[in-house]
Amino acid sequence: METTLKRTCLYDKHVELGALISPFGGFEMPIQYTDIISEHNAVRTACGLFDVSHMGEVQITGRDAERFVQHVFTNDVSGAPYGKILYGMLLNPNGGVVDDLLVYVKSNTDYWLIVNASNIDKDLDWLTKLADGFEVEVKNRSEETAELAVQGTKAESLIERCLGISCADLAFYTFKETEHEGQALLISRTGYTGEDGFEIYGSPAFIRKAWDALLASKEVTPCGLGCRDTLRFEVGLPLYGNELSEEITPLEAGLGMFVKLDKGDFVGRDAIVAQKTEGLKRKVVGIELNGRAIPRHGYEVEADGKVVGSVTTGYQSVSTGKSVCMALIDKACAEIGTNVGVRIRKRLQEGVVTKKRFYDKHYKK
Repeated sequence: METTLKRTCLYDKHVELGALISPFGGFEMPIQYTDIISEHNAVRTACGLFDVSHMGEVQITGRDAERFVQHVFTNDVSGAPYGKILYGMLLNPNGGVVDDLLVYVKSNTDYWLIVNASNIDKDLDWLTKLADGFEVEVKNRSEETAELAVQGTKAESLIERCLGISCADLAFYTFKETEHEGQALLISRTGYTGEDGFEIYGSPAFIRKAWDALLASKEVTPCGLGCRDTLRFEVGLPLYGNELSEEITPLEAGLGMFVKLDKGDFVGRDAIVAQKTEGLKRKVVGIELNGRAIPRHGYEVEADGKVVGSVTTGYQSVSTGKSVCMALIDKACAEIGTNVGVRIRKRLQEGVVTKKRFYDKHYKK
């Protein structure tokens, strides 16, 4: 049976701009408007505007809300103040990742979970199941909430100038709620590109107006999910389904800093403790190839004539021009500087294990 794809409140605006539309996470989403390289560079040098209304918003409220979030989430929200945002994961009992997400702390009885579009239904089912025995309510706010991501070196000034919304007061990984032109909205400062960035949450009507107001500036470039992937990739940020999955643990993904084992019990903790005690058998690493061939998801990684893993994400980095990838490989080969190869179109392309962050602001091409 064919699944009907959903559309965000900005779908018609993407079509008007001539965007290449493709299925993503159960939605028809813009992949690019002009080309991925131009949009990628616009974020690195000025400001890019993304429709991320496909993301899911799940609200957890009730007397046991803090205790419940502590139980299902790997990071520690205990005593976190209003306006704090924490990154972490929902785990299954085996330590695999159900989803990676952001938790917005409104109070110890009110939390918003920002989840991946493709996992909304799965996450809701999982959270509802785990809520048994807790005095909490799990509500899906995704349909009534739209979201823009404004990313880049000029994001702060352009939001203030184009929308008249103050955001300079926000520290990294914080948010605030405010009202603008009679509309309630939430604005946060996180980002998924390696640049300064903000997220604006509001009603579909408000987000449509904000989209138009921002694009009225020649300094703001509409950006699709294509460059969102190249941007997050070259600064080493994971994508669910690639670097994280139900079969890949946070420790294997190199995200152990977001798993607070000392906060008490939570779903998947025992499996993570056991894995830490026994030692990892595999790990997500960066690989830089010597040539120009581009490694793609699923390509085999070899070392000493044996297959030791596979590519999770690979590109020719837009910002550095190098052919690089992230790959899940045997721990024995995961040390930085280890010689490995990636099998591309039957030929083994030589490379070396590196850090997963392939680009930083000080890089000179």
